[in-house]
Amino acid sequence: MAGFQALAMVVFVSAIAFHSSVVDGKFSKSMYFNWGAHHSSILGNGDELRLVLDKTSGSGVQSKRAFLFGSIEMLIKLVPGNSAGTVTAYYLSSTGANHDEIDFEFLGNSTGEPYTVHTNIYTQGQGNREQQFQLWFDPTADFHNYTIHWNPTEIVWYVDSLPIRVFKNYQSEGIAYPSQQGMRVYSSLWNADNWATRGGLVKIDWTAAPFVANYRRFRARACKWDGPVSVSQCGSPTPANWWTSPAYKQLTIGQQGQLKWARDNHMIYNYCTDYKRFNGQMPPECAKPQY
Repeated sequence: MAGFQALAMVVFVSAIAFHSSVVDGKFSKSMYFNWGAHHSSILGNGDELRLVLDKTSGSGVQSKRAFLFGSIEMLIKLVPGNSAGTVTAYYLSSTGANHDEIDFEFLGNSTGEPYTVHTNIYTQGQGNREQQFQLWFDPTADFHNYTIHWNPTEIVWYVDSLPIRVFKNYQSEGIAYPSQQGMRVYSSLWNADNWATRGGLVKIDWTAAPFVANYRRFRARACKWDGPVSVSQCGSPTPANWWTSPAYKQLTIGQQGQLKWARDNHMIYNYCTDYKRFNGQMPPECAKPQY
């Protein structure tokens, strides 16, 4: 009986592990163009991506596979020069009216002005949870790592391994959290000059086109979405589901210090302090500890 139980446990762990997935580096194998393919390209050995925006069109890609929990990362070199009115988006999303979504959006600006990093989260189709930052480096001079870490406990947005935002799971208190829908990875470069730069006051200078964003090393260390069965498979606290381990339930003391530094020095907008926007009826998560 003991031997049978041991064998059953091996089969169970193997079944869980089968659903874990590592997608590493090859855009040509793991993603495809969903628009604008006529002037964008996958380069090198399939591990580099070039998205283009000009007067004819923007461009975008999406992952072939959807995921539920794990770590999604990308190296991005943003549009240089006068990028006002452009948005380079990098995000996770499900589909439908009640979709979930976790966003990085990089809002272009006039030459010499800093980029704005716009973060947001949608749960069951509801967003309006924006936080914005200005980067402490030139994101157009080289590639930088942008990571979304998502598990049943919290979501963390990282820039070069430094956390800038945390959204914790308070589902048990009636606050929606993305834990029931698999999400694909998307990235796009598009014209958003009706809102992106100074609220739409600064328009795209088309004489500077084409605008180009470059990508490397798309990596998804995440749980493969196989439908509703994945909710329990991907969220179970097993060794195969490394994202559920205690080490990922909360930022370390050092990471909390990094987060505080980023927010104290580089945050320029926080929906949780915009009392006028919400007429004093603040979203309930704003009263909860996030780290």
